[in-house]
Amino acid sequence: MIRNAVLPAWQAKWIDPEWPHEAEIKQPASYLRRRFTAKAAGSACLYITCHGLYAAYLNGQRVGGFVLAPGTGDYRQRLTVQCYDVTQLLKAGENELLVILGDGWYRGGVGVDGLRNYYGDDLALLCQLDADGSPVLCSDEGWEASQQGPIRENDLEVGESYDARMEEIGGWHGVTIRDFGYDNLTPTTSVPVLEQERFAGTLIQTPNGETVIDFGQNLAGYTQLCVQAKAGQKITIWHGETLDENGNFTQSNYNPSWRSRSGGVPQRIDYICKDGLNEYKPSFTIMGFRYARVETDADLMDARFTAIAVYSHMPQVGFFTCGSEDVNQLFRNCLWSMKSNFCDIPTDCPTRERAGWTGDAALFAPTAVMLTDCAPILRKWLEECRLAQDEKGVVQNIAPVNDPRDRIALMLQGSAGWGDACILVPWALYQASGDKTILEENYDMMTRWLAFCQARARVTRPRNENNPWKDFLVDTGIHFGEWCEPGADNSEDMRKNAAEGVPEVATAYYFRSASLLSRIAGLLGHSQDASRYAQIAENAKKAYRFCCLKDGQITSGRQCEYVRPLAFGLLDGKENQLAADALNELVIQNGYHLHTGFLSTPDLCRVLAEHGHIDTAYRLLLQPECPGWLYAVKKGATTIWETWDGVRPDGTVHDSLNHYAYGAICGWLMGGVCGIQLEAGRLTLHPYPHPSLGHAEAKWLSAVGEIRSGWRYADNRLLFECTVPVPARIILPGGGTHQVDAGTYSYEVIL
Repeated sequence: MIRNAVLPAWQAKWIDPEWPHEAEIKQPASYLRRRFTAKAAGSACLYITCHGLYAAYLNGQRVGGFVLAPGTGDYRQRLTVQCYDVTQLLKAGENELLVILGDGWYRGGVGVDGLRNYYGDDLALLCQLDADGSPVLCSDEGWEASQQGPIRENDLEVGESYDARMEEIGGWHGVTIRDFGYDNLTPTTSVPVLEQERFAGTLIQTPNGETVIDFGQNLAGYTQLCVQAKAGQKITIWHGETLDENGNFTQSNYNPSWRSRSGGVPQRIDYICKDGLNEYKPSFTIMGFRYARVETDADLMDARFTAIAVYSHMPQVGFFTCGSEDVNQLFRNCLWSMKSNFCDIPTDCPTRERAGWTGDAALFAPTAVMLTDCAPILRKWLEECRLAQDEKGVVQNIAPVNDPRDRIALMLQGSAGWGDACILVPWALYQASGDKTILEENYDMMTRWLAFCQARARVTRPRNENNPWKDFLVDTGIHFGEWCEPGADNSEDMRKNAAEGVPEVATAYYFRSASLLSRIAGLLGHSQDASRYAQIAENAKKAYRFCCLKDGQITSGRQCEYVRPLAFGLLDGKENQLAADALNELVIQNGYHLHTGFLSTPDLCRVLAEHGHIDTAYRLLLQPECPGWLYAVKKGATTIWETWDGVRPDGTVHDSLNHYAYGAICGWLMGGVCGIQLEAGRLTLHPYPHPSLGHAEAKWLSAVGEIRSGWRYADNRLLFECTVPVPARIILPGGGTHQVDAGTYSYEVIL
């Protein structure tokens, strides 16, 4: 695929392959074809997009490897066009282009509620094949279409129905020209979604007698089958993340009650066989699963089932290993949850919602950029955030928006920690790359968001009217708050937050975003903005301290309310150490269990270690009981769970088992345990080793080159080795500091 290609001078027309139909009735996939004559060409490019999803075949060969093209987005404002180099596929003489269209994000089930027809109820194709700069094929009235092909139903969330007996397609008819225009079309600026790792399945029999396939890895993708069968035999495959407490297949953990209105999330494949060898994989659906239940009267003795992982092209750039295999598995789990949820945009889970939640991306971005080359995906998603921002400056909680926009949905937008993603994510990308372009692209969105926060802060609840800096205290609006704090009832917390506000969370994020925006403005040469935002940050800090501290001290019994001010810089001088010491005591009193939710968990171990409580940080990391990172590992998890107790001690399951949020601890494995800290080209290595791991090593294929940092204990010595591609500062345990040039270095610390 050619990225960042210039769009052609369109001669192609939008063509609709379907006859009139009821909007709520699920339709078969549409097949479109056109035979055409071409001369030998030095170069040939196919420009293509659609309403729905497409798979294109030129002379029987698949064009490109982009799965689920053209990708997701707010299609009303921005629909991407892909450009494929088809020089090797185009023949001199007769050619045929076949395009299959499915429902996709355009009219299939999407988002939290599984809404259908969110952007429209049609399917439509626009394509143009240019050879040596001139069109040789355009979508127009000369095309044929059919709905009598083998894909009988398709939906991104529900699944796909396929009848192999209909692979010889008939029922061809004409198409309808539609006037959708070209104004919302834009070249692809991101990377394709691709088929990636494959996992062979193992057939097992569950206690209730069902046939289930275990693929050994929870992932997002689909199942490929290969089976000998008779015509008319049916194979139904249900996909799920786990087995229940009795060892039987279940989907109960990701099928919440509110999805019953839209038929739930069955993640089902219905396949009707033809005579002989049947080989199949879906075209227009992906699912989140490790297990698959098979219902069939076909003989599966020699059948092969393969799980194919599907996610955006983002090569791994961060690597970590240590002396604890459980921690190594935790790192792998985090990587797999990231792979499972970076499908064109970052999403929360690959099962029930698949939504671009801003809060999840905001807290995970600093880790994400150290694990994979994900900048193009995050950059594309930030474009969606810009498109979704409303006239008041509100950054939506989900981008692209996929909810009904009713009064309740609108009231919920702009939650602190979620909307702040418009600043936090570009900042994380800038820190990793040193490229100011990402800041420039999003500067207007950032300033408009902060203006909204400023307006919201000026409305104060009566209980806080005595705060001298009340105009900078955010105690109104509906916020998710800490979210998924252990033992908390999220629904009850939301009701309380709506009634009382969450000034501790919201004001802290107001300060954090204003502080960063001041720095960003300075970097971009906006000196007046920089001064103004610095003053806002200073006043927000005063408002926070008056509201949330007593004589400069935190009196809360919640771990998160110590982590946040320590991480954001809301405390002064000795207050930081006092707060860290108090946090340490809370953790000890809690049996070395964490008690933090989405927002503060990424910073928990870091603030403890940086304030001298390294032993506690490691005991948290290695905690095998719930709540703790290794609890899921001990339960056999291969991904990160949405909640700490996704599989309870009694085996009952609930919530998504494939959320990357709590995997942000892996940012500390890279940046804390091994100490790799890159700030816009400035490299520091400041490891926090501990004998409980024995040894640890991290490698980051960063924007400045390959960085390695590792340590190991040997008798009464700590041996530290590193490779730095640029000048770096090395801070060793015990306080030794070295300023070095690019090269490889070894140090020994006597314990």
